[in-house]
Amino acid sequence: MNNPFDYIPDAECDEAFRKLIIRLKTLKGSLQPNDINFCRQLEEGCMLGVLIAIDSAGERHTLYAFSGQLGEAGFHYPGFVEPVFDYLQPDGYFKTKEKEISGQNKKMATFEQSELAKAREEYEAAKKRLDEEVEAYREKCRLSKLERAAKRASGGVDEAENAAMIRQSQFEKAELHRLKKRVTSALAPFAENLRKAHASLDAMKEKRRSDSEALQKWLFTNFTLLNANGERKNLSEIFAETPLRVPPSGAGECCAPKLLQAAYLQNLIPVAIAEYWYGKPKSGTIRIHGNHYPACRGRCLPILRWMLQGLSINPPLEDDHYSEENFSPEIIYENEWFCVVDKPSGMLSVPGKGEKLSLQQWLVEKYGHDRNVKVAHRLDQDTSGLIIATFGEEPFRVMQSLFATRRVKKTYVADLEGDYAAEDIPAKGRIVLPLSPDWLDRPRQRVDFDEGKEAVTDYEFIESSGGHSRIIFHPLTGRTHQLRVHAASIEGLGLPIAGDRLYGKQRVKETKRLCLHAHKIEFTFPIDGCHYSFESPVPF
Repeated sequence: MNNPFDYIPDAECDEAFRKLIIRLKTLKGSLQPNDINFCRQLEEGCMLGVLIAIDSAGERHTLYAFSGQLGEAGFHYPGFVEPVFDYLQPDGYFKTKEKEISGQNKKMATFEQSELAKAREEYEAAKKRLDEEVEAYREKCRLSKLERAAKRASGGVDEAENAAMIRQSQFEKAELHRLKKRVTSALAPFAENLRKAHASLDAMKEKRRSDSEALQKWLFTNFTLLNANGERKNLSEIFAETPLRVPPSGAGECCAPKLLQAAYLQNLIPVAIAEYWYGKPKSGTIRIHGNHYPACRGRCLPILRWMLQGLSINPPLEDDHYSEENFSPEIIYENEWFCVVDKPSGMLSVPGKGEKLSLQQWLVEKYGHDRNVKVAHRLDQDTSGLIIATFGEEPFRVMQSLFATRRVKKTYVADLEGDYAAEDIPAKGRIVLPLSPDWLDRPRQRVDFDEGKEAVTDYEFIESSGGHSRIIFHPLTGRTHQLRVHAASIEGLGLPIAGDRLYGKQRVKETKRLCLHAHKIEFTFPIDGCHYSFESPVPF
């Protein structure tokens, strides 16, 4: 079977998906409320999966799945496989306990607005009244002190009068102290009532946390998945061996686990799988209707590692263009402080998790460890073009400071999928879209207006032909996948970079590379005061 994390769908999967789209279009015009509601939910954005499997007689079967839970609770739509674990039955254990927890939320909200609010108001009112009493007596003492000071300043105060004033001062200080003690004592019952109210709310929160945790544990323990060997493991057991330790929300509800589980239950052998996006992209994510995508790594990687055991799986795809034999970095300039390298597409800038050769390693092999050569910034693996590497700590620190303070002008050239003029996109402009990692589908990035980091790109289209547009990018920030996301996102240009395996349209065998190239780089180097400008010809 194909590798669900790196594949090109075979013709049979594509044809099965095409037939599914036709069927959904037919349903869309149905007068049945379930059909209409189901299609509307799909159009809001959903992954659809196709699995081709064979039975013991060699006959081929096509299974379909949608990601997540759609339709009414407990509703299984005809033509799609059932969920791995249907925990959303209206009268089932999960929904019953979930309803209880929801009731706890309402109870806490009511308590906060009634008993707790009343205790807080009574405490604050009593404190204000008692504080005003203390402040009034403190003001009385202050005026009395001023009066005594004025008498002493006017002269003529005998010893007896002075002694009386001292006694008055001592009495007022002692009385203020006694007043404060009485106020503290008077406020204590109100403070105790407020403390008890907070303690009651904390106990409710702890009960809700404990019940929620127990319900999640029940769900993960009862969510059992098969593999091709006929073995079973629940979600808790599967994720216990991962850095996450606990399954993320929605684990096991993606298309691939549903399809494999259904195939195993029917004694079918999976031979091909593909997942396609249907409908609108979800907020912040980049998904194109009808495009195929790999299984998500955050939720599905641990699950599929288990479920695929017992099957023969193809290794990840390797394009000839990305073979290390074709890696031929070129040093286009070198001085005593830095060098400028033209990196080929497919080569890592710095070492990754595997053993694939990186530009950093290539440079160390070329110059030796004594030169202390370091890549000062990075390009995506699939991006080609100019990278600066430094010799020694001081040049490295200086160069990184130039990048951090935006004193390096970078120019990229790219070919985008689509005609910008036909899409009525301005010929030049600025894109400001904050980005953050998609933690459950690394290394993908997403547009995130809540917690994303600032990402700014200036652009200018220079031509369009044959359904493609050539563009110049000037990134003012250097976020991961910034140009790729700004190009592909509908909140940016809405035209993905040609050959983009993460954010682009269908990956086809003819697409040999990402059409993004770091074409030019300019800066003034503080150590020698010289201005430098380097260019690399666009290789596509």
